[in-house]
Amino acid sequence: MNQVVTDPRIRVSRHDDGVVSVTIDRAEKKNALTFSMWQTLAAVFSRESALPSTRVIVLSGAGADFCAGADIGEFADLRDGAGTARDYEAANSAAFRAIRLSSVPTIASIAGICFGGGFGIAAACDLRIATQDARFSVPAARLGLAYPQDAMQDIVRACGAQTAKFLAFSAARLSAEQASNAGILLETVADRPALDARVAEIAAGIAANAPLSIRASKASIAAVESGDPADAVHARELGDATFGSDDYREGRTAFSERRTPRFRGL
Repeated sequence: MNQVVTDPRIRVSRHDDGVVSVTIDRAEKKNALTFSMWQTLAAVFSRESALPSTRVIVLSGAGADFCAGADIGEFADLRDGAGTARDYEAANSAAFRAIRLSSVPTIASIAGICFGGGFGIAAACDLRIATQDARFSVPAARLGLAYPQDAMQDIVRACGAQTAKFLAFSAARLSAEQASNAGILLETVADRPALDARVAEIAAGIAANAPLSIRASKASIAAVESGDPADAVHARELGDATFGSDDYREGRTAFSERRTPRFRGL
């Protein structure tokens, strides 16, 4: 059995409304992710998304920045040569996959730097909201390394193939305005207080809606993107289950009674 790594620099806070906050807490290093932090990030998203009480997960960075990506200081020991690089990328890929495959909606709350693997984890989220001073980059070409395919697939889905190619080939930095124009961002806001308030508003709105419906919708969108027949079957099963749910009855009753529904995820 693989040992479960728990790095305290990945902080988790659970709120009564079903919103879970995951914070990368290494502000002194611009929230650069160490190997153990990558492992913990994967474990946290897998665990939290599987809990019935979780309605939405918000990913953010402590301090002024979202995430500077992988900690380059570890590369000489943990990413030196193809063999160790594959092991390191497996931890990266597990984190990307856990975020991407979360059964509940995920929101990246982005301030400041969002570079490399930090861009990758943001791209794996469903929604991305950023401050106007946020900056985005895929600097692999300046480091002489390549990103794994699954990290690139999230970036391509987030911004399209042409912008992904430009970022990967040039290692250029995009402003929040440029990222928004490229479709990477849902919204931009003025500053960190506005970001926290807007993300909290969106997360609360999602959490108040019917969770079975949202899970089914997320699965349907994923099936459209993947084109995989198995994903389509899974989405259809989740959709069919909503029609026999207590929440569907509650939604109809609340509508007829002109009141706010109280969904329980049942």
